[in-house]
Amino acid sequence: MEETITYKDEKGFSLNDINGLLFGGKKLKLSAKTIQKVDYCYSFLKDFSKEKIIYGINTGFGPMAQHRIDDDDLKQLQYNIIRSHSTGAGKPLKASYVKASMITRLSTFLQGYSGVHTDLVNLITEFINRNIYPFIPEHGSVGASGDLVQLAHIALTLIGEGEVFFNGKLTPTAKIMKTEKLKPFEIHIREGLSVTNGTSVMTGIGLVNLIYSRQLMEWAIVASVMMNEIAASYDDMMSPVLNGAKKHKGQLAVARKMCEWAQGNQTMKKREIEMYNNSHTEKIFNHKVQAYYSLRCVPQILGPVCDELENAEKVLINELNSACDNPIVDPKTKCVYHGGNFHGDYISFEMDKLKIAITKMTMLAERQLNYLCHNRINDNILPPFVNLGVLGLNYGLQAAQFTATSTTAECQTLSNPMYVHSIPNNNDNQDIVSMGTNASLMAGMVIENGYQVMSIHFMALVQAIDYLKIQKKMSKKTLAIYHEIRSFFPIFADDTPKYKDIETIKNYLMTKKFT
Repeated sequence: MEETITYKDEKGFSLNDINGLLFGGKKLKLSAKTIQKVDYCYSFLKDFSKEKIIYGINTGFGPMAQHRIDDDDLKQLQYNIIRSHSTGAGKPLKASYVKASMITRLSTFLQGYSGVHTDLVNLITEFINRNIYPFIPEHGSVGASGDLVQLAHIALTLIGEGEVFFNGKLTPTAKIMKTEKLKPFEIHIREGLSVTNGTSVMTGIGLVNLIYSRQLMEWAIVASVMMNEIAASYDDMMSPVLNGAKKHKGQLAVARKMCEWAQGNQTMKKREIEMYNNSHTEKIFNHKVQAYYSLRCVPQILGPVCDELENAEKVLINELNSACDNPIVDPKTKCVYHGGNFHGDYISFEMDKLKIAITKMTMLAERQLNYLCHNRINDNILPPFVNLGVLGLNYGLQAAQFTATSTTAECQTLSNPMYVHSIPNNNDNQDIVSMGTNASLMAGMVIENGYQVMSIHFMALVQAIDYLKIQKKMSKKTLAIYHEIRSFFPIFADDTPKYKDIETIKNYLMTKKFT
């Protein structure tokens, strides 16, 4: 039996719902109550709009709003905005981005403030459930009247035009609709503007970013515990007492997670046993009294990242379950309100913060990798570049570190904000814009980079574990990760190309289900 997620009017979509629809194979179901809510708003607008001037129904769009549209041209107006704004450029957006964008656009309509016909809601739901992905180029949105260009590409396919990806192939929409026995949507009142006007693409991309960021955060904690197992660090850096002396929720959460992953390990040292219970007369201590910051300060470094993930989820879920249309049609107060709910500043600002957080996480992984590769820094517990072959003849992970370092540097450059890069356009009607979709796409690039760096880091971690032969002293949980990676990435001493291994490990990191 196919699992379904039924949209809840009171609560809206949760992040778990989105995850299930995007990556869990679940289908979306709309209740009769939800459909009725959409229809109620449509019926109100149909009656209310008679003999009134309402933007986007009987006026032009943007700076052309001063021009009244003749009654005979009202439907053509809606088709015109879809076709005229299908002007994107660049590579097509990933399927997960497109599907998340359609879910987010649907969610706006389900709020009952858009005045769209229920046929539109039902058709978008069919696209989502049948994995029909409109072709959407990556470039085009300034994120102020929302994602006009990218959303126009979605709208173009809903009216049976343009192209869609179906079963991995780019195909004319009309052909897929005929095959799937779907009828193109026909304009009723303002659906052309409604589909194209809002923050749904930047929000959809942001939701995918968040899901992958949370996964990457888990790996950063796992890697940090394995690092400290390898270095035989003192474990009081994870102490609830130490971390509780600071009042940051994220820091405490990271320390608690580290303790869970490290439970039962026999490699980390107890300071109260090693340093407090015996007399020490030596002048120089062979083992570091305090580890390098990239090992010792993990709760303090990843804590802010944890806090940012929490805030990003709050902002994204709020946006997902909002009406980001313009105008807002409200049957309760019997009025149509003109404003700017399509403006993407919330998402733009949050995506900038998210990519900064992920870049810092990536920097931590790169520094931990450097510890593993740099024998003078790790006090010669490991050979240079975790090279298990013949030094000088073989090279271990020397070149893989180049990739990690250069990729981390790219993340640092990409972390410059989009939120403050407004450029007026649209005859200065859009005189201050969010660039939210650019921010979301750049955050996605940073996250992808982060996974690449983390993949190389885990290569070095498992090589180090094999060199030190500490498997029997590791925690049960970190040992399980070691075995999982070694099941498809065997120990190596000879030099072989590693680019396919990096991709394989990356896919494992992105798709593993944590219990």
